Amino acid sequence: MSARALMILGTASHVGKSLLTAGLGRIFSDEGIRVAPFKAQNMSLNSAATPDGREIGRAQALQAEACRVAPCAEMNPILIKPSSDTGSQVVLLGRVWGQVTASDYHQRRVEELFPAVLESYRTLAARHDLMLLEGAGSPAEINLREHDIVNMRMAHAANASCLLVGDIDRGGVFAALLGTMELLEPEDRARIQGFVINKFRGDAALLRPGVEMMEQRLRIPCAGVVPFLRDLGLEEEDGVAMDGRRTANRVWQDAENATEKPGSPERPLRVGVIAVPHMANFTDFDALAMEPSISLAFLEYPKQADLADVLILPGSKQTLDDLRWIHERGFAQSLASYSGLLIGICGGFQMLGVSIEDPSGVESGGVPRTMAGLSQLPVRTIMRDKKTVRRATGRARLWDALSFSGYEIHMGETIYENGAEPFAEILRECEQQPTLDGAIALSGRVWGTYIHGLFDDDVFRHRFLHFARQTCGLAPARSHICVTAERNARIDRWAGHLWQFLDMTMIRGLTKESRANL
Repeated sequence: MSARALMILGTASHVGKSLLTAGLGRIFSDEGIRVAPFKAQNMSLNSAATPDGREIGRAQALQAEACRVAPCAEMNPILIKPSSDTGSQVVLLGRVWGQVTASDYHQRRVEELFPAVLESYRTLAARHDLMLLEGAGSPAEINLREHDIVNMRMAHAANASCLLVGDIDRGGVFAALLGTMELLEPEDRARIQGFVINKFRGDAALLRPGVEMMEQRLRIPCAGVVPFLRDLGLEEEDGVAMDGRRTANRVWQDAENATEKPGSPERPLRVGVIAVPHMANFTDFDALAMEPSISLAFLEYPKQADLADVLILPGSKQTLDDLRWIHERGFAQSLASYSGLLIGICGGFQMLGVSIEDPSGVESGGVPRTMAGLSQLPVRTIMRDKKTVRRATGRARLWDALSFSGYEIHMGETIYENGAEPFAEILRECEQQPTLDGAIALSGRVWGTYIHGLFDDDVFRHRFLHFARQTCGLAPARSHICVTAERNARIDRWAGHLWQFLDMTMIRGLTKESRANL
């Protein structure tokens, strides 16, 4: 028998669907229900590695964690990773399937791939009591309705009851809820059994008349008004989330509001992440940003780099294009004379080398390209068709062989030139023999690695912070946070918040008669 199903839909992207799904997953898991997340199609440059070396959206990995189940490729059978405004890499069941244009994908490929989506759902549903499905964007995107496989089409296939979520923090939530329902076909509208207003700030009594009017107009009940929860500390996958990230102009140049004087040894360590256009896995730096002794900002202009104690080149979906942007923007000249700590993660590590070669045009639709790197590390990279996706543990060749853990998601093989010193020795999950990773300059001032998520490792991050502050002439950090130890508590905190403000009796009732016959 197939599992029961509840689907979380939204009036738009970034209204909170992913985190609501995660929170509900923890609530149902706490009640002893075998629950799993599912998102048929996800568009994101923020991804995660599964234990068996597959790639899925980071939101589904978080949701699996909240549900207390291991993440697997079936939870996100199609992952779309944009490479331009009109083209994307398609990852099917955790493996690269191909490169497509937007029109080709929506007009042809979705129908070709939908059977794999249904089979993935069947596989998961057979092992669980309840499936929590997440939609994408809005179900009312009428231009894409005919070939939609992630919203209402999947809701019908899973026989799911649906909740519609609106974000009041963005404004216009009542119009968004009503407009979404009005644009749906009658059979789709009938699946939506309740609505949720998310990220509320203010006096709930003032909101109540609007909620009651919406219940009358929509003819469905409000399943809850969820207040905005500060300092949640759970990562977001959507690129829209980057819009709210702190830039150098907002953080470092506001000296009058600084807690310490700019020249004080107690001041925060300034960490700058160069905001390349195709940045991947920007959540790599969330744990750093949470440290009280760090002020982290995303840098858009070279002059901002002069203020940074540490500069980081992040991962990139289009490494060569972003390397060209770094040259054109003027960052390359800035980095050549930069005297602080310089770090490259994944694609950023490749950029720090002597060159990047793409003989098969992996990143450019079959057109071969070669580009000079930033020449900060004696390595060169050759792009390959095969993508490396693995969780890994390792020991850095600095700070007394400090251990760390993380994951690899990259295309390309890095070759060590004469004098190159590896950054670490790593052991990939499901492999028996260790391998070398990254590179480090003899001075220790510049290093790069393929490992994402190493700053999430508390021990590594704290040692790095101590070294960086010491190198920059700053006093030791007064306190640290323990992200790893607190992560489960943060999920519990979010679930408790939802349990308080959602009508869980109503939501439980929605799942009682929702079994699919796939």
